[in-house]
Amino acid sequence: MAKSRFTRLDAFAKTVEDARIRTNSGGVITIVSLLIVMWLVWGEWADYRRIVVEPELVVDKSRGERMEIHLNMTFPRLPCELLTLDVMDVSGEQQVGVAHGVNKVRLSSHLEGGKVIDVQALDLHSPQDAAKHLAPDYCGQCGGVPDAPPNAIKPGCCSTCDEVREAYAQKQWAFGDGGGIEQCIREGYAEKLAEQRKEGCRIEGVLRVNKVVGNFHIAPGRSFTTGNMHVHDLDTYVVPNAPPSDQHTMSHFIHELRFGPQLPAELADRWQWSDHHHTNPLDDTQQETDEPGYNFMYFVKVVSTSYLPLGWDPLFSSSIHSAYDKAPLGAQGLGYGSQGSIEAHQYSVTSHKRPLMGGNDAADGHKERVHAGGGIPGVFFNYDISPMKVVNREARPKTFTSFLTGVCAIIGGTLTVAAALDRGLYEGAMRVKKSHSN
Repeated sequence: MAKSRFTRLDAFAKTVEDARIRTNSGGVITIVSLLIVMWLVWGEWADYRRIVVEPELVVDKSRGERMEIHLNMTFPRLPCELLTLDVMDVSGEQQVGVAHGVNKVRLSSHLEGGKVIDVQALDLHSPQDAAKHLAPDYCGQCGGVPDAPPNAIKPGCCSTCDEVREAYAQKQWAFGDGGGIEQCIREGYAEKLAEQRKEGCRIEGVLRVNKVVGNFHIAPGRSFTTGNMHVHDLDTYVVPNAPPSDQHTMSHFIHELRFGPQLPAELADRWQWSDHHHTNPLDDTQQETDEPGYNFMYFVKVVSTSYLPLGWDPLFSSSIHSAYDKAPLGAQGLGYGSQGSIEAHQYSVTSHKRPLMGGNDAADGHKERVHAGGGIPGVFFNYDISPMKVVNREARPKTFTSFLTGVCAIIGGTLTVAAALDRGLYEGAMRVKKSHSN
C-alpha cells in the first residue's frame, strides 16, 4: 500500500527499455551537451570564486591620527650640507631641520653620473673629530652669541664650527660660510664647503606628521623663524661670479612620494587601479632648471583609503588598530593577516613653478600669465586632507547557494535544449525516410 502511494507521486515516469530508440545523432548530442555543461559549470565556479572590490565613500571621522610620508628625492645640483627639510602644519607644529628618520646621501657631480660617495665621507664636520685635538681647558666663543647650544660637547662653550652654527640658528642669525669664526677657520669649514659645491644629494626617509593641512619643503640653508616668517640662510647657496653650470639649483627627481604604507604586490595585482603608478602620481617626476632662484610647488589632495580584505573582522581590526605600539602605523592588516584592514592614502596633485624674480610666461606662449616675485628657492609640498574617506571592501559576488542554483539551471537548461534538438532531428529523419518509402 505504501509503495502504491509513492508510485502515484512519481514525477519522473520511466519508459520500458524496449520502447527506447537510440540513434547516432542522439549520442553526438549527448557528448556535446556534456561538454557544454562542464564548460558552463566551470565558468559558474570561476564566477563564484571571483573577488570584487566594492568602493564606498564615507565621512572620515578619525581624530588625532598621525600620517607617514615616505620620501625619496634626488637633487643633482645641491649638496647635502645646504639641504634642509622642514615640516609645518596648521596646528602650529613645526619640525625644523628634520633629521630623525631621514637620510642624506652625498652624490658626486651630475656630470660624473651622480654616484654615491663613500659613507665615511658623509659627515662634513664631525664634532668628535673637530674637538679631539683641543686642549682640555679650551672654551671657544660662539661668534658673538652669549648662549651656547644645549647639546654642546662642553657646556657653555662652542668647541666646534657646528656648535657655532647651532648657536646662530637659536638667535636666528645668518651664518654663511663661517668667515671670521675661529672654530670654522680651524676646521676649514669654508674650504670643505667649496669642495662639495658640485655635489648632489639624495634625501630619503619617513616623516610622521599630523593628519591635518600642512606642508613640507626642501630648501637650501639653515632655516629659522623670525616673527611670523619662516626664512632660510641663503648666503652660501648662490655662488658669486660662477657660470650657470656651476650654480646651485633646485632641479630634482622624485623617485617616490607616498602617504602611508605601500599596498602588497598581491593586492596591487588584484586591483589594477591601486598600484603605485595610480595612487602615487608623483613617482618618477623630474623637474630641471638652470636658475638658482626658482620655486617648485606641488599641491597635493590626500584621500584616506581603507582596504578591507575578504576575511576582515571589524572587532579584531579595531583592537589591532588601537595597539600602535605593536603594529606599524596604518599597516595593521599587513602584519596581522586578512582580519585587519590596511589604512593607506591616495592623492591627486597639481604643480606650479616660477622664477623668484617674477615675470611672465611669454617664452611658453602665455604672456597673460604673470608670476609674482619674492620667496625662497625650494621644493614645496602643500598637502590638504580630504574630509571624505574611500573604503574598498573585498566581497564575493555570489553565495554558495547561488552557485548551486546556477549549476542546476545549467544542467537542466542544457539537457532540455539538447532533448528538443534531438527530438527535432529524429522527427525530421523519420519524415524523410517515410517520404522516400512512399
